[in-house]
Amino acid sequence: MPVAVIGQFRMPPESIAAARPLMAKVMLATRAEDGCIEYNYAEDVLDPGLIRVSEVWASREQLAAHLKTPHMAVWGEERAAMGLTGRKITVYEVTGAAEL
Repeated sequence: MPVAVIGQFRMPPESIAAARPLMAKVMLATRAEDGCIEYNYAEDVLDPGLIRVSEVWASREQLAAHLKTPHMAVWGEERAAMGLTGRKITVYEVTGAAEL
């Protein structure tokens, strides 16, 4: 069953410029993983330092495998070093989809 991941985290606004290429690197590596349908980070234009997260995975098992990849371990260290806070991530099971 597909899963959607929605969340957010904060970076100090002064760290955003340095974080962008690191986020791009992890996004590209993740998008190449088996089962990844979508994987996105987006800066909130009204709240400096707030990064929105959206992901879609073909299964919960593939999401679990993603969390154990070397690039996610590196990204965990990098984001901690830059002062990531306020990480809130929720996984939803997708039972259907409709375009609006």
